[in-house]
Amino acid sequence: MPVRPTATPALLLASATLAATALTACGGGSGSDPDTVRVSFKQSTDNNIKVLDTFLADIKKEFEKEYPDKKVEFVPIKAPDSEYYTKLQQMLRSPKTAPDLVYEDTFLINSDITSGYLEPLDPYLADWPDWNQFIDTAKAAAKGEDGKTYGVPDGTDTRGLWFDKAIFAKAGLPADWQPKTWDDVLDAARTIKERVPGVTPLNVYTGKPAGEAATMQGFQMLLYGTNDGTTDPLYDEASKKWIAGGQGFKDALAFVETVYEEKLGPDVADALDPNFGTRVRGELLPQGKLGINLDGSWLPQDWLEGSGHEWPEWSERLGLAAMPTQHGQAPGKVSMSGGWTWAIPAKAANPDLAFDFIKTMQTKANAQKWYIANSGIAVREDVANDPAYADAQPGITFFTDLVSHTHYRPAYPAYPKVSTAIQEAMEGVTTGDVSVEDAARGYDESLREVTDNQVIER
Repeated sequence: MPVRPTATPALLLASATLAATALTACGGGSGSDPDTVRVSFKQSTDNNIKVLDTFLADIKKEFEKEYPDKKVEFVPIKAPDSEYYTKLQQMLRSPKTAPDLVYEDTFLINSDITSGYLEPLDPYLADWPDWNQFIDTAKAAAKGEDGKTYGVPDGTDTRGLWFDKAIFAKAGLPADWQPKTWDDVLDAARTIKERVPGVTPLNVYTGKPAGEAATMQGFQMLLYGTNDGTTDPLYDEASKKWIAGGQGFKDALAFVETVYEEKLGPDVADALDPNFGTRVRGELLPQGKLGINLDGSWLPQDWLEGSGHEWPEWSERLGLAAMPTQHGQAPGKVSMSGGWTWAIPAKAANPDLAFDFIKTMQTKANAQKWYIANSGIAVREDVANDPAYADAQPGITFFTDLVSHTHYRPAYPAYPKVSTAIQEAMEGVTTGDVSVEDAARGYDESLREVTDNQVIER
């Protein structure tokens, strides 16, 4: 499928340099000191955002106090999502570069399991009473096709529509806006474009530079709203096959095409900037330059005290609405859920010490502290039932309620490549280089290739 190239020579060079830096940082191997646990995690590309860094620094102090003869060393990876995944996999391939503990997105975990990069945690979990507090859906997200568990989830998330009430007021739109169909969303964006010049009406993440944000915040929030919500439009569990791009797939692409063709979204160059999500959270929303944003529950972590982008008024300035189904058909609302896990590499030198760190990090008190700090949704029942968690931050109840309407990605080993094929199709219609029909046809061709032709028509 002919789409505009997204990786310029400069970007490729930057990526290579970034990867080399990460590998050098791990030089000598995690086994160089049996009393030091090396922890790798995704560091924000925004230097002001230190939510995870701060949390882990506190856990390090607690861990080293609990285990006075042990040390914690951090190996942060500072990169956009797509580069983080690439760099992490490079590190996991060798005992010389593999840390003892890594932060794994649930969408990638089965791919890394199949590649032999991760260690099953079942022997540890069997002796850890706190594991019984984790909800089953979260446990399933970290489970391999072999039935073993390879990660401890640290929360989940949902997605919806964030909208600027001041922009809506100028546009004559209601402050309690709750769209019922896709057309309602597009019509609101058109109204903003007409009546409030100088702002971006609607953001839908798209294209390969946005990585999984394009697939999950963008495309799947549309695709999973094209049917009745009882069947998966991407993967057929009964036949264990992926589903070719049918009418719902094309309709989702057509929505993306409309956003960019009618200039309801950001400039294409901005949309295809890998750091655009950082700008959305750090600039466009706080500065009142974005009308509607299709995004995740975690956004407020960038605006909390100490974040560098403090925005205590966000809950007054922004409204929240569920993403509707295409025509308003039952169940009426759509959300996608994912999350991150802590996993132990197969080539880690100190796996026992790594799980001790997980246990310190995932006590009820520390888990609750993390959910609140990163605007996450609790996956521990004891935290979810604690009133202090529910009342800790505006929006938590709204996004937690969306769990009843949520869907989970078919996180099988082929999924990362399927996700990339979706991003390529989205990018083609975003730039206008290809039609919806050609983009869907190109997706089908890629789907058959990356799944060994395990595809059915629907």
